[in-house]
Amino acid sequence: MTARELQPEELRRTCDPNQFSFRSTAELTELSEIIGQERATRAIDFGIEMPCQGYNIYALGPAGSGRATVIKEFLQRKAESGTRPDSWAYVNNFDDQYQPLAVRLPADQGCAIRDEVDALLEDLEEELPRAFESEQYQEHYNAIGRDLDEARTAKFKSLEARMIERGFALLRTPMGLVIAPVLDGEVLSREQYDQLPPETKSELEKHRPQLQGELEKTLREVRLLEREAKNRLRKVDQETAAFTIGHHFEDLRTKHADEAGLIQFLDTVQEDILAKVEQFKSGSPSREAGASAKEEGPFAFMSRFRRSPFENYRINLAVDNSGATGAPVVQEANPTYHNLIGRIEHRAEFGTLVTDYSAIKAGALHRANGGYLIIDALDLLRNPLAWEGLKRALRNREIKIEELAQQLGIVATATLAPGPIPLDVKVVLIGDPNTYYMLYALDEDFQELFKVKADFAADMDWSPENIEKVALFVHDRCQEGELKHFELTAVAKVVEYASRMVEDQEKISTRFGLIQDIIHEASYWAGCNGHELVTPEDVQQAVNEKVYRANQIEERLRDQIDEGVIMVDTEGEVLGQVNGLSILNLGDYYFGRPSRITAQTFMGRAGVINIEREAKMSGNIHDKGVMILSGYLGGKYAQDKPLNLSASICFEQSYGAVDGDSASSTELYAMLSRLSGLPIKQGIAVTGSVNQRGEVQAVGGVTKKVEGFYDVCRIKGLSGDQGVIIPEQNVKNLMLREDVVEAVREGKFHVYPVKTVDEGITVLTGREAGERQEDGAYPEGTVNHSVDEQLKGLAIRLKDFGKGEDQKEKDEES
Repeated sequence: MTARELQPEELRRTCDPNQFSFRSTAELTELSEIIGQERATRAIDFGIEMPCQGYNIYALGPAGSGRATVIKEFLQRKAESGTRPDSWAYVNNFDDQYQPLAVRLPADQGCAIRDEVDALLEDLEEELPRAFESEQYQEHYNAIGRDLDEARTAKFKSLEARMIERGFALLRTPMGLVIAPVLDGEVLSREQYDQLPPETKSELEKHRPQLQGELEKTLREVRLLEREAKNRLRKVDQETAAFTIGHHFEDLRTKHADEAGLIQFLDTVQEDILAKVEQFKSGSPSREAGASAKEEGPFAFMSRFRRSPFENYRINLAVDNSGATGAPVVQEANPTYHNLIGRIEHRAEFGTLVTDYSAIKAGALHRANGGYLIIDALDLLRNPLAWEGLKRALRNREIKIEELAQQLGIVATATLAPGPIPLDVKVVLIGDPNTYYMLYALDEDFQELFKVKADFAADMDWSPENIEKVALFVHDRCQEGELKHFELTAVAKVVEYASRMVEDQEKISTRFGLIQDIIHEASYWAGCNGHELVTPEDVQQAVNEKVYRANQIEERLRDQIDEGVIMVDTEGEVLGQVNGLSILNLGDYYFGRPSRITAQTFMGRAGVINIEREAKMSGNIHDKGVMILSGYLGGKYAQDKPLNLSASICFEQSYGAVDGDSASSTELYAMLSRLSGLPIKQGIAVTGSVNQRGEVQAVGGVTKKVEGFYDVCRIKGLSGDQGVIIPEQNVKNLMLREDVVEAVREGKFHVYPVKTVDEGITVLTGREAGERQEDGAYPEGTVNHSVDEQLKGLAIRLKDFGKGEDQKEKDEES
């Protein structure tokens, strides 16, 4: 059973530039659709169009796939044909100032209505004081005053006449009105009154209670007259104010007759002005600045902080959609609780924080109401109470601004509680798959509120249609960034790079954020090289420079291998020793590296011992791969005898954790070499997992693994006998560098795809593996025959160990 060798054409798929109908991307048009994300776009489209509650969207996919940009562009195109939502304002609640009211305004008239109300208030601020200074008003005011004076005078004159008849007079003192005795027209002092005869004093005292009662009655009648006069004055004030402001309000009511909320607000403003008309009889604080400057006293400075009473009637326009052309699309970069729900700001006055309805500020939900809101899921979850606030708003379908301190229960001071605003928004969360599955499993609200999963794929098919879209993508990035345009051969190189990113000859990466980086960098190097258009050499230079910036550790490891610090042989043959291939991931860069794997077999019943496992340096998947080896050995060689074996397997010079099963076939080859006594070619490295049936299974990172071993062989010297064994299923995953492909073409390096362990051991030892014959034995001279004989010998020696010669002879006879 001989494994085949891959041809150079199988190691890398190239993009034929002749399939393009343009000479450079400057000739192309703008890309009008999302590339390679049909599943995700259908999900987003469904979530947007679904009118029922809870059909918000969670977009998940790999980092760098451009989800945020793609979603925003997609939603903006959808929003262009959407309905422009209403504007919203907060106004004063004259019944309870701690509960401001939310007022709906027409989408295109928010600013206009606010300005109209401001102009109305400015007019009233000028006209109302003048109305109270007019001659007509003064005449009414004076007439009421004269009527009051005449009636009051008549009352007191009548009272005084009755008192004089009875020997008393009415006196005005700092303590008020009092009655005093009179004799011969003279008011008696206390001493004079005491010297009067008892009969005279008795006569006077007889009338005092009656006169005191009449005085109190007269005072009540006077106070009633004053109250009636005050009511008459108030009525005149209100009539004057109503006459002055009525036509202003009527004009606004007529202009906005269809806006019930605004009409109700205007009615309450007019009623409040008439109810508090005394505040408006004098000018505003700004007009009284000159008078205020003349005030004296320790609190004279406070007069300049007085607010005009008209400030309580202004509109706080929280959301203005007058400039919008469709439904809003809002992307909140910092989704804190206040940035989402809104906030109530405070201002300091005399050491105290105060606030009112004008300090209410809208959040992202206000701005996105009637449209779409895009939020990064991890950013949302990192901010305290932001996730709970968003869920509450979506669940109740309303935006209700509450202080964060109240949510936490830190303080219980009186603050504003603005009226809720109805919420109609589609929220799109952007995050990774782990966050999605965690929320789905642990948060019941998440399942009810985010019912649509938009799963962004990491790759798409390599097809003419998708290649054309990649070319359009390159064109758009060049236009947006004012970059140099690409030759058609350079576009082909970008396509190959995108395929190499996913290590699949049939796929192209959809991580367009990373592809965009290469486009930018290739344009830069084209400028450095003096090219008008980006060439394939510029693209390759951008890729090479990107690798060079990140591969310092890889080069250091290769240098240590070359110096012999890390022991990896690339020539000769060694018993029980194989070069395995693994991936070292540094986050922004990963590469393949060879590792020496050795095996030792000896007599015993311990089975296969994984040294990494015993040292607690291996993961569960690696441990499982090693355990499979026992199943393979037992199934293949222990059908006619017990598997009495002790073997140890080790990753030499491994000082970190080991996981994954991609080295399980390598470990098996080392054991087979040790059992058969046949050395393994050190110039051939191996990757691939194995099952209990001896079938070699696909692994990840095969392109980087092949390149990693090639680079080691290159620095140690290419002999023409070196190569790599890979699983047959991974052939389509090869997108090797051009220098590796060229080395294969020249016969300096080889890549062998295998389906079974027998094929692999044949390549490694140069000896046929051998098929079991009808008698159950393997052909002599094959690898399997040598292994089978060794296992048989181990079983016999273990059975006979410790027995005397007589016992051995008896056993042989029986």
